[in-house]
Amino acid sequence: MSKHVEIPGSAIRTGGAAVERRGPPPGVALFVAVAAVSWAGPLIRFTTAPALTVAAWRLIFSVALIAAVLVVRGRGSALLGLTRREWALAVGSGLLLATHFWSWIASLRWTSVGSSVILVNTQPIFAAALSVAFLGERPTGRQWLGIATAVAGAAVIGWGDARGDAAGVGPGAKPLLGDFLAVAGAVFASGYYVIGRRLRRRLDLWTYIAAVYGVAAAAMTAAALLEPSTRMTGYATTDWLVFGALAVGPMMLGHTGINYALRYLPAYVANLAALGEAVGAVLIAWLVPAIGEPPSAQVVLGGALIAAGIVSGVGRQGR
Repeated sequence: MSKHVEIPGSAIRTGGAAVERRGPPPGVALFVAVAAVSWAGPLIRFTTAPALTVAAWRLIFSVALIAAVLVVRGRGSALLGLTRREWALAVGSGLLLATHFWSWIASLRWTSVGSSVILVNTQPIFAAALSVAFLGERPTGRQWLGIATAVAGAAVIGWGDARGDAAGVGPGAKPLLGDFLAVAGAVFASGYYVIGRRLRRRLDLWTYIAAVYGVAAAAMTAAALLEPSTRMTGYATTDWLVFGALAVGPMMLGHTGINYALRYLPAYVANLAALGEAVGAVLIAWLVPAIGEPPSAQVVLGGALIAAGIVSGVGRQGR
């Protein structure tokens, strides 16, 4: 069996797999990635653009940055070397990523940042189920107990929102709808990571994200253009700054950093680290004066249960 080492840069194939020079330590990459992703929810509060438009421009700007990196590194033709199966998996992963972005961004219109980010970060729960079905990886009894605990935490958050206790949402808010969209985003994201875990065993980082982000960008752009109430242009400078910030921070540093670490660390470890987004986003939404959204008691309690459930479910494997 061949050994794989990586840097997010140029690569060659050996025995069908990508062989790369190693980059930053995976733990460092995850820390930076989680810190960057934590800004996504709060940043979206500063734009009035529709969810489809926000997601589309976030991905378009990201793909433009990736294309520039591939050209500079002389890897512009890397995508031509993908097999049909790899392309099929990349298309599926990209479509799941696109639907994840749309459903999660849309949820922020209806529920609080805290509820939305914590619920969308229940993705390890669904990733475990998908791993059983598609990867043959079966959680232990302790891991299933952790999953049940995390689900209970999500129920606490939903119960609090049903009583109208979600903080920071204006008139016309529909907390349960927002919670549903956030959970849907978790399901889509878990599928994206399960497929990505398999592809990253064979593809270098830049080739992988170029294919997947490219498909997601095309899907989101098409959806935005087909939606009569959505427009892609005519926004204020603040909106364009948000689109660019989402691409550079939460997308390129955040999602790409997690995809980088997935090559070296188990998916459970990467997903557990990604839960730090919930803590970071809630703190940012609370401390940034322009948002000023304190977490409700239900968000705090539900988030604690979710975190405890995921930690219990990961167990020794995470350590």
